[in-house]
Amino acid sequence: MSRTSQDPIAAHLSLSREAIERAAHDAALLDTARKIADVITAALRNGQKLLIAGNGGSAADAQHIAAEIVGRYKKDRPAWAAIALTTDTSALTSVGNDYGFEHIFSRQVEGLGRRGDVLLAMTTSGRSPNILAALKAARQQGLITIGFTGAKGGSMGAMCDHLLVAPSDDTPVIQQIYMAFAHGICDAIEQTLTGK
Repeated sequence: MSRTSQDPIAAHLSLSREAIERAAHDAALLDTARKIADVITAALRNGQKLLIAGNGGSAADAQHIAAEIVGRYKKDRPAWAAIALTTDTSALTSVGNDYGFEHIFSRQVEGLGRRGDVLLAMTTSGRSPNILAALKAARQQGLITIGFTGAKGGSMGAMCDHLLVAPSDDTPVIQQIYMAFAHGICDAIEQTLTGK
């Protein structure tokens, strides 16, 4: 037996490396990421905001991405508007209690989203009911919709203006891939908006 097959850490790293390499050499996927960066850049330049939603690890990813936009990625520059819809415990619990968990993000999109804003919705499966409800609400209100998902989540593309599909069906690897893309997108946004 190889060391990789015996060691779960090495096996995970190997699986991650292979998936990242597939993504890095996928011209269509890279083109999609560039289009997503352009869409978010245009919205932020026009004074619009980025709303981000996800469950579990993707909720943490939503907060991470929002922090990169509001704070900074690599450069000192003006703050831009981004909100992780995963952080307001009062909104999450009141909406969950009064309307059901599937509406925790859609109600926030209805209240906070404006035409021309962008919703970035992350679900590794592409089937999370609360993410699909948020995308539906966003489309009804004229937001630009972006989805991040895994290899089995392509069906959510019908609700997204732009869909980034990580080439994996392993949840942690999907999240690693879309966070790698998110960092690249943040870099592209920052370079464009700061004129670098």
